Amino acid sequence: MHILIENEAEKSLDFDYKKVINDVVIEALRYEKCPYEAEVSVTLTNNKEIHESNLSFRGIDRPTDVLSFPMVDYDEPADFSIAESSKDDYFNPETGDLLLGDIVISVDKVYEQAEEYGHSPKREFAFLVAHSMLHLLGYDHMEEDERKVMEDKQREILNNLGITREIT
Repeated sequence: MHILIENEAEKSLDFDYKKVINDVVIEALRYEKCPYEAEVSVTLTNNKEIHESNLSFRGIDRPTDVLSFPMVDYDEPADFSIAESSKDDYFNPETGDLLLGDIVISVDKVYEQAEEYGHSPKREFAFLVAHSMLHLLGYDHMEEDERKVMEDKQREILNNLGITREIT
């Protein structure tokens, strides 16, 4: 397992964010029964930088909380058979890890949304990592039924780690 973390944010987080990333990534992969060691890149940034990325990659002219850049083209969410059939495309040749993709999180939004939703920054941060991991595993929330599936999975992943809205 390789989790590459780059902290470019101006604000600091008042909890062990590396442990939270590690725990949530590992639990999401366990929960979705990923049969491979995996590689994920996580970048922490600010609203200005994520705004520019959101505009550049999605055509949306505002900051967002998290961006996900999946590397695997799943036929069905968390159906890892596609990776096996295209090893050259989806695995790091040096490590053999499945290349899941990149996560970009705005630390500014972590604090804004934690306050807005009435829970801790740690819980908000863990939620964003879980949400993005599900995107890297092929899930989406464009349709109502997809949204419900993602919400249930996010909640279960965080509950498995004891990270609930009640954390202060």
